[in-house]
Amino acid sequence: MQIFKKLLLLGLLTVASLLVGCGQEAVLDEQDGRPLGVSDSEIRIGASLPLSGHAQYLGIQTLRGAMAYLDHVNEQGGVHGRKISLVAYDDAYDPPRCLANTQKLIIEDQVFALSCYVGTPTTVKIIPLVDQAAIPLVGMFTGANDLRVPFNRYLINVRPSYYKETEEAVRHMVEDLGLSKIAVFYQYDAYGFDGLTGTELALKKYGLAPIAKGNYIRGTGHVDEGLDKIASSGAEAVVMIGTYEVCATFVHKARARGFDPLFYHVSFVGAEELARRLEGEEDALVLMSQVVPPPTQDLRGEGHDVVDYANLLSHYYPQDKPNYVGLEAFLNAKVLVEGLRRAGPNLTREKFIDAIESMQDYALMQGISVIFGPDDHQGLDQVYFTKLTNGSFAPIQDWSDLRRALIKKREPAEAS
Repeated sequence: MQIFKKLLLLGLLTVASLLVGCGQEAVLDEQDGRPLGVSDSEIRIGASLPLSGHAQYLGIQTLRGAMAYLDHVNEQGGVHGRKISLVAYDDAYDPPRCLANTQKLIIEDQVFALSCYVGTPTTVKIIPLVDQAAIPLVGMFTGANDLRVPFNRYLINVRPSYYKETEEAVRHMVEDLGLSKIAVFYQYDAYGFDGLTGTELALKKYGLAPIAKGNYIRGTGHVDEGLDKIASSGAEAVVMIGTYEVCATFVHKARARGFDPLFYHVSFVGAEELARRLEGEEDALVLMSQVVPPPTQDLRGEGHDVVDYANLLSHYYPQDKPNYVGLEAFLNAKVLVEGLRRAGPNLTREKFIDAIESMQDYALMQGISVIFGPDDHQGLDQVYFTKLTNGSFAPIQDWSDLRRALIKKREPAEAS
């Protein structure tokens, strides 16, 4: 492990020196005043995301959601006469691979900006490269706090943070559902730690702390040890910060042994894939926070052309159904394109960032607008909540109904 860390550090130092040279060339050797990744006919964007492995659903749907919008824009003539190309590499949700992919995108592919990154442990790993290359990273499928604090001009988040998701979830659990015994099951890495910390901070506001904590190692399905700790605590609810396969395994095993609390998941888990893997658990109380509205909702932005995610997805990827992950990527792509449009034909990275910061109330869809600013690089703050119902996650309309369901579920156990 120490040898691996030393090699990784050496790799970071090497690429840092290369990026310094690359950055100098970008300043001194611009052709016709254009930065790297921009030509008369093209704007080149780079992405690293899981297209294989245990998080591949998230990566594939992120890529397709973004491309549905980018392909549409390109068919309309692009942005200021330039088509947008997306160079995407598979990192299998593995931080070292993501780091290597990003190095290649910046140094060899010479992309203008980065986008469509998926996952906390992968994305936070590339922050030093983003800083060194002074390259914008826009619209990541992660709510990591490290991408928000401290403020970084080159990191542009569209979705709310995991802190915000868990804060709102704990508020509903405590205030609306009357729960106080809340446990946390988390992935043992930056992603899981973010969710754990967010939950602990939220509980602290009510004078509470997690009644139990359990974890698993990323890339494994070893939930038993964490489940033992949580089940023996008598938890009424479990906050779950993991991937869809592991979270589904936890729910199946918990219920098989008679442990049946409320299972709450953050948005990263992936609603559609988790629902598919929880077939047969329809009577379980499974909640998930979302950072975008339902993907079948009317997607017409006020004052803008009608651009319907569901229709475009059907056109470019007819085998897919609208989903939360894809919709988020679609909206991220809208922010990317609007930034390119506002930056004007004489595009530079700094102009692009300034353009995104000028979006003070830009409508992404009906009733949903992003607000950015020079000191605010998080466009959305609203969190939505859904419940597993008839094989899919549907919006929660009335928390009092859910509270009654919880009380009814407890009655047999209390009677015995």
